[in-house]
Amino acid sequence: MNRITATKTARLAEECHNKFALSKEVKNAIASTNREAFVPMGFKHNAYKLDALPMGSAQWISSPLTVAKMTEYLEPHGADRVLEIGCGSGYQAAVLSHMFRGVFTIERIESLMLEAKSRFRELKINNIHTRTDDGQNGWIQYAPYDRILFSASAKEIPQKIFEQLRDGGVLVAPMENGGKQIITRFKKNGSTIVKTELESCDFVPILNGVQK
Repeated sequence: MNRITATKTARLAEECHNKFALSKEVKNAIASTNREAFVPMGFKHNAYKLDALPMGSAQWISSPLTVAKMTEYLEPHGADRVLEIGCGSGYQAAVLSHMFRGVFTIERIESLMLEAKSRFRELKINNIHTRTDDGQNGWIQYAPYDRILFSASAKEIPQKIFEQLRDGGVLVAPMENGGKQIITRFKKNGSTIVKTELESCDFVPILNGVQK
């Protein structure tokens, strides 16, 4: 990252922190991620604003503040592997790559996954593993995960996803609830799932199947 970009990302992390208190690790992860690389060409001038921005396939790149909050809510400290459902631009996965040894991210829209992969390559991020699939299947091959993050809103969490979360693990998802969306944290405790509603939000909904 060149000096100008580093200054901009540091300022962005500071701005997020002023709106929502971030741990040092999450703040550093935001400061270390080149947001501009994930923003569509015509929106580069808005890359460092705290806004969600449109990208291809009727999808959105989340606001940096939302990404910072979701990362914080995951309680990433001391966790090793994270599964992300809904890779989108790849920005959230890139932020997670600074905090986890292994990031496993699934995207159902093939063109978005190919773009995200080329961004990871360009930025030399080597600990993100990608898959084009319906994210609601999870990624059984590398389970169990310490953390699971939904980057799209869900009506319910499929049982098979909870099965891929390790005991003591944390899952964070925007849940659809009577026309609203609420960021919800689930903690797995043996066969019990403890659920906490955190705050309202606005994400694109999760969809079935794969889009070639």
